[in-house]
Amino acid sequence: MITLRPSHERGAVNIGWLDSRHSFSFGNYYDPQHMGFSSLRVINEDKVQPSQGFPTHGHRDMEIVTYVLSGALEHKDSIGNGAVMRPGDVQRMSAGTGILHSEYNASATEPVHLLQIWLLPGQLGIEPSYEQVFFSDEQKLGRLKLVGSQDGREGSVTIHQDVSLYASLLQTGQQVTHSLGSDRSAWVQVARGAVEVNGQLLYAGDAAAIAQESVIDLKAIADQTEFLLFDMVA
Repeated sequence: MITLRPSHERGAVNIGWLDSRHSFSFGNYYDPQHMGFSSLRVINEDKVQPSQGFPTHGHRDMEIVTYVLSGALEHKDSIGNGAVMRPGDVQRMSAGTGILHSEYNASATEPVHLLQIWLLPGQLGIEPSYEQVFFSDEQKLGRLKLVGSQDGREGSVTIHQDVSLYASLLQTGQQVTHSLGSDRSAWVQVARGAVEVNGQLLYAGDAAAIAQESVIDLKAIADQTEFLLFDMVA
């Protein structure tokens, strides 16, 4: 069973410096039909204007993954981390017992475009931590590249939840396949381009919630098609 989440149906917030689209209820956007999927709680597609961003604020008991599509995002937090994220970087921040952080567009001239993802942790009250790993286009081209997992295997960031997060970059006609266990579900989020998911067409910003499917076939119908695939408990 595949349930589409079209881009144009997402929640929308535009406050000048921030243009954001919410796949699930977030902030002032509330939709009881879209409160999350499995352990996924937030997928926000954010576009932040130059030299603007989110001032210091707090989180707790949440696994926060950031995936930059273009531009540069500067991160600082209360446990001593500071870094600039660019396309290819995957950042994981475990809020655990509590963490403060800020995120700003590191450029004075160019916007930054990113996906921010929140997952419910498998265990509450863990020690806050941070990790950032770079994955090149070559690593993602024509395949599903593991970029996040519960055990940090294959050099992926460690997410404290039973989830395997894959990123893929496909050219027109390229196809990848993912097997899904009977007790698993999946979410596909298209970042750019266009892809057929078991025959259903998705464009940039669209997503698909997948359950009770043993195989997921993904075929690009546009060059530079990029998407994320989450393999989670059903």
